[in-house]
Order: sequence, then structure tokens, then C-alpha cells
Amino acid sequence: MASQTKARQSAKIKEIAEALGSVGYRTLDDQAKVLGLCRSTTWTLVKTAHKASGLSAHLICRMLASRKLPAPVRQKIIEYVDEHLAGLYGHSRPQRRKFAARLAANLRSAAADREIRRRAAV
Repeated sequence: MASQTKARQSAKIKEIAEALGSVGYRTLDDQAKVLGLCRSTTWTLVKTAHKASGLSAHLICRMLASRKLPAPVRQKIIEYVDEHLAGLYGHSRPQRRKFAARLAANLRSAAADREIRRRAAV
């Protein structure tokens, strides 16, 4: 059971990597830039060498905050979040609540940062 849920999670992360390639981001440098991540983190994601617990809320927020993120890649990340929150990757209810809280806090923080930068540019 646990191995099936982790396999599902790995498959979804692989879909994120495949979506990058399908929209033309094939090199590690290009993928890192569009995801808003460093090269080593991007390599871990695209090679599905991530830790067993999957993608962190912080990492997801960094990717979603990237203005260069193509729509198909964004959609795969959102699908990952939806499936994670639905418990399809084997996480317990408290783990999912903690993930949701971290995701919400990071998204609020990213939105606040963008607003501060926007106001500073005026």
C-alpha cells in the first residue's frame, strides 16, 4: 500500500518534469530558471531523486511564485498539491493539515513580497 502511494507521488513529480520538457525547457539551466529554483534542487526534482516525503510546501510555493512558469507546468504542480491534500500519497491527516498550513503561509508571504516590490517600484 505505502509503496503504491509513493509510486503515485513519484509519477506525479515525473509529470512535472515531463511538462517542462514538453514546453521546450530541456536543459537544467533553463528548467531551474523557469522554476525559480537552484540547479541542484531542479536536478533532484527532474531526476525524481527527491526525498521520500515528496515536494515541500516551501519548494512548491517557490515554483508557483515564478513568473516564468508555463501554464502546463503550473497545472501539474497544482494537481500535485490537490492529490497531496486529498491524501493520495499516503500522508496522515495531521501531516496533510501541516502541509496545507505551510503552503498557505508561504503563499501569503510570497504575495506580500510581490506587493512590497510592486509598491517600491512606483
